[in-house]
Amino acid sequence: MSAEARTRPELRHMQLADIDRVMVIERQAYDYPWTARIFQDCLKVGYDGWVLSVDGRQVGHAILTVAAGEAHLLNLTVDPRWQGYGLGRFMLRRLLGYACGERAEALFLEVRPSNAAAVQLYRSEGFEHIGTRPRYYPLPSGREDAWVLRRSCEEPAGA
Repeated sequence: MSAEARTRPELRHMQLADIDRVMVIERQAYDYPWTARIFQDCLKVGYDGWVLSVDGRQVGHAILTVAAGEAHLLNLTVDPRWQGYGLGRFMLRRLLGYACGERAEALFLEVRPSNAAAVQLYRSEGFEHIGTRPRYYPLPSGREDAWVLRRSCEEPAGA
């Protein structure tokens, strides 16, 4: 990405037609990406899928569910070539605002403790570590725990 001016990032609802590009980004971002079927199923059951674009180019995506006063961020991914430009923070803040606007009291998510950049992002946005899911994520040899993080909707953005 060049230093020249670019348009503001745009976040819109995901469509089934977006999944091919979503899968390209998933495969570039993760050793163990979600499958296209997982994204399709999430949309079919009514989860909120989101696509992030910059200058019309799809560079990220997210899956969020809001029910019974709680929101759960199931997937938040930025194309590795576009990481480090604040796009993950942009999406996280927008999704938190959306979830709170849908009457969620808090937003929950899981993160790999080894994903230092994501952990730092979530902590800087006011998420607290509230638990651990043992052996949640696959590794080449074994499994890695997931940290469960929570952010109240009552806290101001960027708290």
